[in-house]
Amino acid sequence: MIFTEAARVIVLFSISFIVALCVTPFWHRFLKKHNFGKQLREEKDTPVFYELHKKKIGTPTAGGVIIWGTVLGLAIIFGIISRFFDGPWTYLNFINRAETYLPLTALFIAAILGLVDDWIGVLKIGGASGGGLKIRHKSIIYIILAAIGAWWFYFRLGWDTIYVPFLGNFVIGAWYIPIFIFIIFASAFSANETDGLDGLLGGVSLFAFVALTAVAFVLHRYDLAAFGGAMIGALLAFLWNNIYPAKFFMGDTGSMSLGITIGIIAMLTNTALLLPFFVIILVIESLSVIIQVISKKVRGKKVFRSAPIHHHFEALGWPESQITMRFWIISAISCALGLIIFFLS
Repeated sequence: MIFTEAARVIVLFSISFIVALCVTPFWHRFLKKHNFGKQLREEKDTPVFYELHKKKIGTPTAGGVIIWGTVLGLAIIFGIISRFFDGPWTYLNFINRAETYLPLTALFIAAILGLVDDWIGVLKIGGASGGGLKIRHKSIIYIILAAIGAWWFYFRLGWDTIYVPFLGNFVIGAWYIPIFIFIIFASAFSANETDGLDGLLGGVSLFAFVALTAVAFVLHRYDLAAFGGAMIGALLAFLWNNIYPAKFFMGDTGSMSLGITIGIIAMLTNTALLLPFFVIILVIESLSVIIQVISKKVRGKKVFRSAPIHHHFEALGWPESQITMRFWIISAISCALGLIIFFLS
């Protein structure tokens, strides 16, 4: 049974990788044809960031469609096949009400909202100086989505426990709702902040999904693990063209959907307290932004030359690819530590 399920995860990973890789040229051509290019905030608002990234203006964005589009497409195709036909291909269906309805739904809703934000950003519509939604508007969207998920988990599924490594499960009652909202909001916000260098968010998300897929598999959530395998394959194919120098950017349609989905899977596997290990870079990036904002308001001066922290290292003269690779290494080590804690506990 275990070897069969492991094979299913690997096969879905392979199919997802190949499909996403084949779809990429068509989507890239579409983005370029319709001038779906990245816009930056005005120089007077963020002079350091603008100087570092002005050469990237016009680079196609919304490449995250390749990731979620591939996974949702495979879910629909294999779901239809398993419903109307018999045969070995039905085994590749990973749609499961108890395990994958929520992450698939969250992935789709967040992706569409992110795509809309990318679109109005390209058109330079909105309150943000570079177009698109302001941070407070995005935060409201994150909280609404998180609140819906919290309601579903607590009232419909009856979840009210949280797992503490080495200590076991603790019933926290209605406190589950604000904790759930915080986890999803933090994941989405942090993913958005991390998406600032070629291949950065794609790489750290890849490690996070590998870790969460391993957790799901060990917990015998095989359909959830299969979903994770498909996400890993699509992410890897996306990174093929997103690593420095990137042919296109992920966009909010990618960062928003990845962040929220990672949070949902962590809650489904009851590993919320291990999530900081699986997404350590996202945590660091968010903390750097929070520290910078507080310092500017309280002290009237900045702690970092530019925030999030990857832009600080850019301003210090680190090559973009070097920052990305070093953050990948940190992410890989932290995910390994998180898995060690999970297995030991």
